Amino acid sequence: MPHYRRADTPGGTYFFTVVSYRRQPFLCDPDVRAALRQAILNTRGIQPFTVEAWVLLPDHLHCIWTLPEGDADFDGRWARIKRFVTKECRAYLHRNGLMHASKERRKESTLWQRRYWEHLIRDPRDFRRHLDYLHFNPVKHGLVARVIDWPYSTFHRHLRRGVYAENWAGESIRDTGNIRFGE
Repeated sequence: MPHYRRADTPGGTYFFTVVSYRRQPFLCDPDVRAALRQAILNTRGIQPFTVEAWVLLPDHLHCIWTLPEGDADFDGRWARIKRFVTKECRAYLHRNGLMHASKERRKESTLWQRRYWEHLIRDPRDFRRHLDYLHFNPVKHGLVARVIDWPYSTFHRHLRRGVYAENWAGESIRDTGNIRFGE
């Protein structure tokens, strides 16, 4: 089995992509959103982190987090979040027909893909590029025609802060010098 090497910069800012198992489109369901929100609150209470940006789509999510100084354990945070959501939503989302020996051995459910993708943000330009990508994703996937129309996104928070214009569509972004990592 290959050994996957993850970034481990303490206090770093990271971009993540987390996908539902076999791209099942349930992440925007009200019960799942509520469980995910509670999982994040619970996890932040135990292992703090700052949510810089987030977008939730039916079968995957993207987010940018900043971890506390001296801490690089995003893997533990994701395990806690995924475990909580699985526990809360298992009764109606678990699919026995999707189980296989490997999932049973690992005591996994059928809600999440086992792995996720992370990227260590290198500098403000990289942050801005990932921020734009994240917020534009609902348009890219044909879920809405305009970024502002997608309700499950921090775009609205960044709009209020003056980072984006209401009609922003991915071509340009206002000066992000006023956004500090960890803010």
